[in-house]
Amino acid sequence: MDEPLSAAPAAGAAPAAGPPAPSGPGPAPHLFSSADHGRSPLRIPVRVRAGFLIPAAVILAAIIIWPAVDSVWLSLHNHDGSKWVGLHNYKTMFTDSATLTALKNNVIWVVCAPTIACALGLMFALLAEKIRWSTAFKAVIFMPMAISFLAAGVIFELVYQQDPNQGVANAVAVGVHDTFAKSSQYPGARPRPNEGTEAGGGAFNTVHTYQAGSVVTVPLVGLQAASLPGKAAQAAAPSAAPAPDQIEGTVWLDIIYGGGGEPGSIDPGKKGMPGISVKAIDAATGKSAGSASAHNDGTFTIKGLKPGASYRLELPGSNFAQPYRGIQWLGPSLVTPAIIASYLWIWAGFAMVLIAAGLASIPRELQEAARVDGANERQIFWRVTVPLLAPVLLVVLVTQVINVLKVFDLVYVIAPGSTLPNANVLAVQMWNVSFGGGQDQGLGSAMGVFLYALVLPAMYFNIRRLRREKKEGGR
Repeated sequence: MDEPLSAAPAAGAAPAAGPPAPSGPGPAPHLFSSADHGRSPLRIPVRVRAGFLIPAAVILAAIIIWPAVDSVWLSLHNHDGSKWVGLHNYKTMFTDSATLTALKNNVIWVVCAPTIACALGLMFALLAEKIRWSTAFKAVIFMPMAISFLAAGVIFELVYQQDPNQGVANAVAVGVHDTFAKSSQYPGARPRPNEGTEAGGGAFNTVHTYQAGSVVTVPLVGLQAASLPGKAAQAAAPSAAPAPDQIEGTVWLDIIYGGGGEPGSIDPGKKGMPGISVKAIDAATGKSAGSASAHNDGTFTIKGLKPGASYRLELPGSNFAQPYRGIQWLGPSLVTPAIIASYLWIWAGFAMVLIAAGLASIPRELQEAARVDGANERQIFWRVTVPLLAPVLLVVLVTQVINVLKVFDLVYVIAPGSTLPNANVLAVQMWNVSFGGGQDQGLGSAMGVFLYALVLPAMYFNIRRLRREKKEGGR
């Protein structure tokens, strides 16, 4: 009979060396002994770990922790840090009109810019799913993200120029305006002084009254002869004997190109002013009794008047109104919305990319099931798509809130000096107080601490969300 492969140890003998065999079901034995407890499984020496962590900790302390601590310390001292003033700088900050204006503008930024950026990003992302050339569309919308805020500020400073020949925004505004309301042909023209006319509300009225059957001449100046329309012809004298129910006259430019001629007379070389409107105002009632437009030679005839009645002639202000020059985009009332528009031009592409990624991850089966249940596209959007996109929209919204609280470059570059106080935000005010002439490091540091306190809730929310997602992803 064969012997067993391993014999049992004799009584009192020491057990054989080697790990004991597992006697039944249970957890696997530890791979490391108790001496390995507290050591990394990768067995990285402490000095190696310290060699990686210490430089990073020093840099972190140098560029983040120390400046933050120093800012808090400076905010409790006077302008040069030589005297402790406690909370005086914070009190000054909340009683200063310029700072309160900056705070009000920051509130406008926080309420408007992130919301509109999310809306535009969602609209662009949905549109990109419906068109064939979506890649090119996304590239064009996202392209402004490659431009720095400083360069974008310079671009939009030119876009918002008041001169339509330079500013694109006003060029468009003037084009649209002139499509529906034509500009006057003779801006700045006016009757020759001492010729029996008076100005009122942009219009010109004759001082004397005229009866039907009269002849009236109206010489105008204030305009260069070269700026007359091409159809303007040599001025002609009116009829010497108008009909009893008419008033005839001539409106001409009382200037000869190159000089010459007698003021107030229709000399050779003086041209009529075609298209000028002339009205007859009843002297008794003050109401318009008729009107006419001047011909190419400047002559006009107002018909249908009452014989014997007295009239004054009026040249309406629409004949001489200055051309429409567009909108004052960078004026006190529009400067903040105009700058927010430039911000949206940059960040709408960022929102679109994130939201488009969220749309791509939505199970299409849910939308198809909603359609099968009879839901229309609007109901699917609000009750299926938006709730599923809520986490992504929240990320975009919080990121935008952090960005707009720190906005500086666009406001500082775009807003002209005359309206910069109206467009002021906390970051710009902090710069102006600390380095832009105020040289008050204490007050500027207090604004920096306050701005940091405003950003903290959004940062905390972001960090908490990231930790929650990491925890859920590790399950």
